[in-house]
Amino acid sequence: MSVASPSPADLAARHSAIALAVTLPSDTCLYLLLPMFAPQFGVSLFEVGLLLAANRLVRIVGYGFVARFYSRRGDRPIDTLAVIASAIASLGYATLSGVWLLLPMRLLWGLAFAALNLSTLAMATAEAQGAARRNGRSRAIIALGPTVALPLGALLAEQLQLGPRAIFLVLTAVALLGLLATRRLPAVPHVVVNSRKLQLPTSLDVWSFLEGFTLDGLFVVGLGYLGKDLMPGGAVMAAALLMALRYFCEIVLSPMGGHMAERLGAERLLVMLSLMTTVVLVGFGAGWIFGGAAAIVVLRALQLPLIAPIVVRRTPGPGRVQALAARAVWRDIGAGTGPMAAGLLLPIVPSFWIYAVSAACLAVAAIACVRK
Repeated sequence: MSVASPSPADLAARHSAIALAVTLPSDTCLYLLLPMFAPQFGVSLFEVGLLLAANRLVRIVGYGFVARFYSRRGDRPIDTLAVIASAIASLGYATLSGVWLLLPMRLLWGLAFAALNLSTLAMATAEAQGAARRNGRSRAIIALGPTVALPLGALLAEQLQLGPRAIFLVLTAVALLGLLATRRLPAVPHVVVNSRKLQLPTSLDVWSFLEGFTLDGLFVVGLGYLGKDLMPGGAVMAAALLMALRYFCEIVLSPMGGHMAERLGAERLLVMLSLMTTVVLVGFGAGWIFGGAAAIVVLRALQLPLIAPIVVRRTPGPGRVQALAARAVWRDIGAGTGPMAAGLLLPIVPSFWIYAVSAACLAVAAIACVRK
C-alpha cells in the first residue's frame, strides 16, 4: 500500500516551522541563562527583566510593519531575513555586554520572531482542508527546538563549564541552518488584514494579559532567580529541564486540554485550571520552587487551547481572526511587562507576596471570563 506524498501546503508548513524551530532556541536559552549569569552579560536584574521583555514589546508595536512587509513579499523573503536577523541577535548575545548593546539584539529578535510566527500560522492555514492537522504538527516541530536546546545549553554552561557565552555561538550556527528551510518556501504575497481599531479590553483580554504577566513573566524570571539560590550547584540544569518540560508538555498535553474542553466546556475548564494554577503559584512563592514549577508548566499546557474556542463562540464569523489576534497582543503585553516587574520586585519584595497577589488577580480574571 503506497503512502501519499505530502501536499505542497504540508511541505510549506513544515519548512516554515523548521525555520522557527532552529531560531527559537537562542531566545529560550537567554531566558534560562541571563537571570542566572547576569554579571557575565554586564546587566543588573532589572535590566535582565527589561531585556527579556523587549522582544515582546517591540512585537506589539512593530507587528503592523511586519504584516505589511509580509503581505507584499511573501514567506521566502521575509523568513530569510528573519533567520539572518535571529542569527545576528544570537551572535550579539555571545559577544556584547551591557543593556544598551544587548537591547538592539532583543528588538531585532522580536521583529524576526513576529515574521517567522506569522509565516508558520499562514502556511499551516493556507488550505482549509487539513489546517488543524498541519497547525498541530507545526507547533510540535517548533517546540522541539527549545526542548532539545535548553538541557544541552545548561549542560554546556554548567557541567562542561563553557559559560553562557559559548552556547550562543553554537546557537548562531544552528539558527543559520534555517536558511535551508526558507529557500523551500513560496514567495507568493499574502493579503493580511491589519486592523488598527482600538477597543476596550474584554474579560478575556484581561485574563490573557494576566496569564502572560504571571506565567510568562513573573514565573519564568522567578524560576531562574529563586532556583539559583535554592540549588546553587545544579540550578541551571534543573531550571533548563523545567523550561524544556514546558515545551514538551505543549506537544503532549495541549491536545488533551482541547478534548477536556469539549466535554466540560472551555470556560468552566479555564476557571478550574486557573484556580489550580493560583494555588500552585502561592506555593511557588513560598519556596516550593521546582515542584511548583513543574505543576505550573503542566497546568499552563492544558490551558493553551482554551481561549480559542471561547473566542470563536463569542465572536463568530469574520471577526473571529481579529479577536484571536487581540488575545495574542494582550498576552504579549503581559509577557512583556512581567519580566520587568520581576526584575524590579524580586530583590526588594518577599516572593510569597509577589506570587500571592498575582495569583489572586489571575483567579479574579478567570472567574470574570465566565461572567463575560
